Amino acid sequence: MSTSSYIFTSERLGFRNWETSNLKALHAINNDDEVMEFFPFKPSKKDTEGFIQRMQQLYTEKKYCYFAVDILQTNECIGFIGLCEQTYINDLGTFVDIGWRLKKSSWHNGYATEGAKKCLAYGFKTIGLSNIYSVAPEINTKSESVMKKIGMQYVNTFLHPKLIDNDRLKKCVLYKISNPKPIR
Repeated sequence: MSTSSYIFTSERLGFRNWETSNLKALHAINNDDEVMEFFPFKPSKKDTEGFIQRMQQLYTEKKYCYFAVDILQTNECIGFIGLCEQTYINDLGTFVDIGWRLKKSSWHNGYATEGAKKCLAYGFKTIGLSNIYSVAPEINTKSESVMKKIGMQYVNTFLHPKLIDNDRLKKCVLYKISNPKPIR
C-alpha cells in the first residue's frame, strides 16, 4: 500500500479506514489472551465485524475512528490506534476517547506511543477537537504509561459503568489532554 493510500502517517505507521479484508487479522488480535488481558471478554468474529462496520461509519461521519494501523515497511496490519466517541461517563456526556489495541508481536517497539501522538495531532489540528480523553482499568499500567508518554494528565479514578460487575476491571483511570491551539 502506498503512503498516499493512508489518511495520515507517522514515521513508521500508516493510519487508514477499515476494510472488510481486515476482519481475519483483527479477530486474531481480539482473541489473543495477552492482548485482551484488561477487557471483560474476547469479541466474537461477528462482534469484530460489527466493530469494523462501526469504525467505517464513524470515519464517514466524523473523519476519525479507531484507525486500522499498518507498519509502513511491511504493510502488515497490527491493530488499531485512534479516536472514537464514547458516552459511558455521565459527567462528560459524549466525549472523544483515544485508544489502541495492537497485536502482541508488535509490542515493545513504541508503536502505541508513536501512533497515539500522531492521532492526537490529527484530532487537534485536522478535526479541531478541544479535548481528548483516555480510559483504562487501573490495573492496566501499560496503557496508563502510554497516556503519560503522550502528554495526557490524570483526571480521576472512577467505577466504569459497563464494568461494574467485574471486580478486577471496574476501577478505571481517566486521563485528558486539551488542544494547545483550539480552533475558534
